Amino acid sequence: MPTIRKWFFALAFGGALVAFWASSSAADNPFSPVITVNERAVTAWEIDQRTRILQFFRTPGDVRQQAIDGLIEDRLRQQEIERIGLQLTEDSYQQALEEFASRADMTGEQLLDILSQNGIDPSTLRDFLSVGTAWRDYVRQLYGPRIQISESEIDAALARRATEEAGLDVLLNEIIIPAPPGRLEEVRALALEISKFTTTAQFEAAAREVSAVPSREQGGRLDWAPASNYPPALQSVLLGLSPGEVTPPIEIENAVALLQLRAVRERGFTPSRPVAIDYAVFLIPGGRTTAAVAEAESLAASIDTCNDLSQWVRERMIAPERLTRTRSETGSIPQSMALELAKLDANEMSWNLTDAQNQTLLFVMLCQREEALPEGATRDDIRRQLQGQKLQGLSDALLADLRAQATIVGE
Repeated sequence: MPTIRKWFFALAFGGALVAFWASSSAADNPFSPVITVNERAVTAWEIDQRTRILQFFRTPGDVRQQAIDGLIEDRLRQQEIERIGLQLTEDSYQQALEEFASRADMTGEQLLDILSQNGIDPSTLRDFLSVGTAWRDYVRQLYGPRIQISESEIDAALARRATEEAGLDVLLNEIIIPAPPGRLEEVRALALEISKFTTTAQFEAAAREVSAVPSREQGGRLDWAPASNYPPALQSVLLGLSPGEVTPPIEIENAVALLQLRAVRERGFTPSRPVAIDYAVFLIPGGRTTAAVAEAESLAASIDTCNDLSQWVRERMIAPERLTRTRSETGSIPQSMALELAKLDANEMSWNLTDAQNQTLLFVMLCQREEALPEGATRDDIRRQLQGQKLQGLSDALLADLRAQATIVGE
């Protein structure tokens, strides 16, 4: 019998399978509407069924919010598919079912039997696969012919893989010294002196005194992180240090950064390397003031995922331009942002950065790192991966546009 753990990875097929029990009144009538999307209902029964399958796959996170977002997005996809007259044939559904089940070494019939034993109606998986598969086909038809991957893009991807330091984690200390207008030279000189330190005791004492980020309370200590999280040019610098040594001063937005190597370890396996990063930035007026930091801390306590952050902004009718979500190749992210993202895991947050004028605090949230292909991938493999990444970005943008135009009641 396949383990349940394997099913977590199957969820990437078309989006999260999500839901949570609605109100008690809705539970009394399982076919009563809980949410309407452009006057099309999502019923309590559907929410219950999606909940059961979500629990079966042991999906983590804010279950209720994932439920709402996932079911709304399914309705939006379905309405758009129907608008253009695209239909999924029975053969296509059976193929999608078998492919989905094969990810846990099962047949489609075995999968449906197990779901049924757990109180999940076969129509629940059929609806999910049908909408997801038809949407994928629609996006490919709509955007596929427009996506061209150049040989230089493939060369760049191969070059990144060639320079990857396989299986190495780094344990670092950090110092971020603010450099407001007129003080850059002074800060450079201070950073240069600190860069000559050779012991962690010296560096950590300086961090407590001059660093402007929360890690100062721990002497600038960071947790273990893959060396590959850091910008490629910085990876070689870090791995060239001996324990206790410090990088040269690194100029970032309104500040100068220093990193000290405490230790390096080899994992014993080659990790996947991020080729692109999906991250969100929310702008908080006030720069690094007490009020702005307090707002960031309150926001961090209110959300768990990047989708939560988007929902939080919508619910409070905050100007949408204050929130941006970006997917960028690792080599094209500004250095200050790249250094900050390197310290984060998926759905972790920080508020260490400010804008160029030092008037706005940047609430940064890492949504996802997109990993490199396994060893031995060909140029055609990389081309297909890059095409898939671009298609996914266009798909997300189209869905966001449909949601912005939709009338949603009960969300």
